Amino acid sequence: QVQLVESGGGLVQPGGSLRLSCAASGIFFSGYTMGWYRQAPGKERELVAFITSGGSTNYADSVKGRFTISRDNAKKTVSLQMNSLKPEDTAVYYCNADRQLPDRLNYWGQGTQVTVSS
Repeated sequence: QVQLVESGGGLVQPGGSLRLSCAASGIFFSGYTMGWYRQAPGKERELVAFITSGGSTNYADSVKGRFTISRDNAKKTVSLQMNSLKPEDTAVYYCNADRQLPDRLNYWGQGTQVTVSS
């Protein structure tokens, strides 16, 4: 059974930091691209950042220079360090695992709430 379990969300003031973590089980973790997505109320889910099995990273323009994604294949975890948080970063953050080959597999976590407010 595949599970992606996020943790680390919460309430933070503007300019503050949070670190999200996602623990994976039931998958060959090192073979997956791991990503973080977010969905704010009334908006569509959007990509925040992803990291490939080879360690390449990609970020949404809105978070470049503020967020850092990393992975630990031995621990089967992916993390998102979020600095200089803004109110517009408020959303439910979801962990995603994606594999293209040999067959397409895609999994989601249950999400963790991040609220940036004074």
